[in-house]
Amino acid sequence: MALSDLLIRSGGTCEFCGAGDGLEEVDVAPAGQIVLCPLCRGEAEAEPSHWRALEGAAWSQEPAIQFAVWRKLGALEQPWATEARGAMALTPEVEGWTQMAGAAVHRDSNGAVLAQGDSVVLIKDLVVKGANFTAKRGTVVRGISLVSDTASQIEGRVEGQRIVLLTEFVKKR
Repeated sequence: MALSDLLIRSGGTCEFCGAGDGLEEVDVAPAGQIVLCPLCRGEAEAEPSHWRALEGAAWSQEPAIQFAVWRKLGALEQPWATEARGAMALTPEVEGWTQMAGAAVHRDSNGAVLAQGDSVVLIKDLVVKGANFTAKRGTVVRGISLVSDTASQIEGRVEGQRIVLLTEFVKKR
């Protein structure tokens, strides 16, 4: 999309904060382009309060803006940003992009990719803290769950208890 078309869509303002000066298009892969001011593009240091404008931008119906706001809110280490990101009503298209962006690739000790529901075998005895037992080498763990934000962890049921396992101690069956 040309800058002139983006400026018409945005009403001649930054699509994050509403500023009108220094606007340029920014590519938000895979969503498309949006128009941002220099502060929102990161060309100057913005006050933490500047980013509160994202709470309003989060309600945009434009998929590229939704995705860009979702990513920026995730990069901010503020409780309000986490809350605003969780409250966003994303279109199905944007939901798919967020899953691709946040998808961690889980690999076993041999480098094989693990998927939800796979079975794995423990390659070492593991002391399970808080459960007072040791998960023995060779134990098969069926129907694993992937920890979405941590590629090095999976969950599974061993001896009737749901535990977190490090992928470095399992191999795909």
